[in-house]
Amino acid sequence: MDYSTLLQEFEQDVDGVVFDVGSLYQRLCGLSDHRHRRGRRYELAVILMATLLAKLAGQDKPDGIAEWVQLRHTFLSDVFQLKRTTMPQAMTYRRVLAQPRLMTELDHLTREYLLSQAGAGRSVQVALDGKTLRGVLAEGHWRGLHLLAAYLPREGIVLMQVEVAGHTNEIKVAPQVLKVLDLRGKIVTGDALLAQRALSELIVSAGGDYVWTVKDNQPQLRRDIEQLFAPESCLPGTSPVITERRTAQTIEKNRGRVETRRLTACSLLTESSDWPQLQQVFQVERRSLTIATGEVHRETVYGVTSLTADQASPEHLLALNRGHWLIENGLHYRRDQTLHEDGGRTKFRCFGHVMATLNNLIIGLTIGHGWNNLAQARRYYDAHPDQGLRLLLQRPSLTL
Repeated sequence: MDYSTLLQEFEQDVDGVVFDVGSLYQRLCGLSDHRHRRGRRYELAVILMATLLAKLAGQDKPDGIAEWVQLRHTFLSDVFQLKRTTMPQAMTYRRVLAQPRLMTELDHLTREYLLSQAGAGRSVQVALDGKTLRGVLAEGHWRGLHLLAAYLPREGIVLMQVEVAGHTNEIKVAPQVLKVLDLRGKIVTGDALLAQRALSELIVSAGGDYVWTVKDNQPQLRRDIEQLFAPESCLPGTSPVITERRTAQTIEKNRGRVETRRLTACSLLTESSDWPQLQQVFQVERRSLTIATGEVHRETVYGVTSLTADQASPEHLLALNRGHWLIENGLHYRRDQTLHEDGGRTKFRCFGHVMATLNNLIIGLTIGHGWNNLAQARRYYDAHPDQGLRLLLQRPSLTL
């Protein structure tokens, strides 16, 4: 492929190519590299750029990344003004990307860069959930490396991710994630594990709101909500006692199934419950009909929120409830199935953490540039690596 046209788009000086200020490459150049200078054959920014280009093109393991980059060494050497004609070996990627300090700096850079894109960060919902990297078999991590992430489901941006120690759970590290974020005007959603009093207080005191699912880890609260929505037995000529209920429903046909979701919200429990900042409780009834077999699956879940009835209608609460699970489909599923995160094997948790961050960056970059299908995007960038390079070299405000 002839890359001369692409190179001509960037200004030249005596030292080589001058990239757009604010581009991802320029930001990567600012990362700390704690390798000894004498043994540093390739700059950290170049190694990270090569990794990202290869990952955009469909390579996820160090061996595949190294081979893909080596096959394009002539062009990449020209772009980055490298003195060597060879490119890093697989072991170099494993060693360089396992630097402990790189984890924190790269997490921060990823968040700031993705949020610097035009229109980014405006969505209100922040989904909080964790994912286990099962391919990281580091000592002390009996279940793999577990990372708790705060995610903008409508934008594909991971705002923050924190490691959950081997024998603890997400509850203890969730405050670390939330305290880093500006929660003013945001709505934090989470599953039943995160339905905790302290987290609820923290979010509201920071200017945000919460929407939690409630299960048996909060037994009294669940019983109170369940009792509130239990069917009432009415004597002839009488009406139900509880009339303050509001309902929204959606019906969708998707992949051979008809799915009905019905959310009923009520504010009556706020007067008797001691749950922090509680304004509404709700019940979600899900019914899934498999058209081919006629099989019906039903599920009922309950939840709480600090949003008042004026702030969040049943339709809004149902959308938030559904939107939360985009962290599973939009982030965790893509990292597992498309980026093959669990398919690799490493004993170095730092390497696993950095690769997870690079996966987050790939997802945010592609979604931010109009790709809904990550696998399709990777096939495109594999066939057009010049476009992948353009994506990484230009400042985020430019339209590619």
